[in-house]
Amino acid sequence: MSIQNAARRKTAPEIFARKGGEPIVMLTSYHAHTAALVDKYCDIILVGDSLGNVMHGFETTVPVTLEMMILQGHAVMRGSKQAMVVVDMPFGSYEASKEQAFHSAARVLKETGCGGIKVEGGVRMAETIAFLVERGIPVMGHVGLTPQSINTLGSFRARGRDEADSAMILEDAKAVSEAGAFSIVVEAVAEPLGRKITESVASPTIGIGASVACDGQVLVLEDMLGLSPWAPKFVKRYGDLGPGIEKAIQDYADEVRSRAFPGPEHVYNLKPKAPK
Repeated sequence: MSIQNAARRKTAPEIFARKGGEPIVMLTSYHAHTAALVDKYCDIILVGDSLGNVMHGFETTVPVTLEMMILQGHAVMRGSKQAMVVVDMPFGSYEASKEQAFHSAARVLKETGCGGIKVEGGVRMAETIAFLVERGIPVMGHVGLTPQSINTLGSFRARGRDEADSAMILEDAKAVSEAGAFSIVVEAVAEPLGRKITESVASPTIGIGASVACDGQVLVLEDMLGLSPWAPKFVKRYGDLGPGIEKAIQDYADEVRSRAFPGPEHVYNLKPKAPK
């Protein structure tokens, strides 16, 4: 029997055990080449349905399909080695019933080889999350601002800034944790609420516009690299690659039009004739 020496990836139980410990680092990725870079420094790579905005130019994440998520999940798994890869369940792939959710999630795990899936929603999704976890599917929860619900929310505004909304989101987080989620993304909530959720649930919290008190943080890679034309308030730009990329493209176009490219060093010469 052959022994495989593949690098061991981080697992859901290991992430769950990080509650209150070393902060969890998570970034999104949708491609093999960016996954290879992110993998060196992150505990979790999220194949987010934000690929609908970043890759396809959709205004929301609603049009993203399960097939799109599986395709990009494949790419990220090929490009990474040690991080846990979590794939978003897109809108319409898990809400109808627990059975629909299991069928969709099982497809994602089997066809990509990823380590877990993420679903949006709190109290309303708790029963489904428990159903999935009981059947061997690691689930990351997502509460606060839930982008898939944009058509009912009306706008991408911060949540939990008044008492009633704050109490509802806290109950969502508690329900998701009690259902067995190995971690919970807490998005765009008032800072005191992000802190309170983290103190109140057993699952590690991963903030995105929440609180430094969360057990980890996540950002969309393109947002933090300065590749997105617009980014939310909670994004810190750690790079400004957009102008540099545009400059490189402009220089290329100029050199092609002036016939400066390709130069002699970029073309192939004839092989010398072999001696007779």
